[in-house]
Amino acid sequence: MNNKIAVIKTGGKQYIVQPNDKLKVEKLNAQDGAQVDFEVLMTSDQDGQSLKLGNPTLAAAKVEAKVLNQGRAEKIRVVHYKAKTRYHKVYGHRQPFTQVEILSIS
Repeated sequence: MNNKIAVIKTGGKQYIVQPNDKLKVEKLNAQDGAQVDFEVLMTSDQDGQSLKLGNPTLAAAKVEAKVLNQGRAEKIRVVHYKAKTRYHKVYGHRQPFTQVEILSIS
């Protein structure tokens, strides 16, 4: 059993992942079913015995993931309002995302 964990960077955010994790990340330019690799900042065993830190990334480490689907998040309402001037604006936004499943950490 592969009990490694890793910290990856994608879309300006960092995620702690382990094999078989499913997560939603910022939209990636990849088709459903495609395999993608992420920048690895750190790897470790779950007990913390073999910790490897990058400066800023680990060139030898590799996290492979499979794209499950592309989607858009729930709609949020954005309201701009200024008192006493009869000014208000309301619009919605749906953030695109890519759902991935972590296949392996090496």
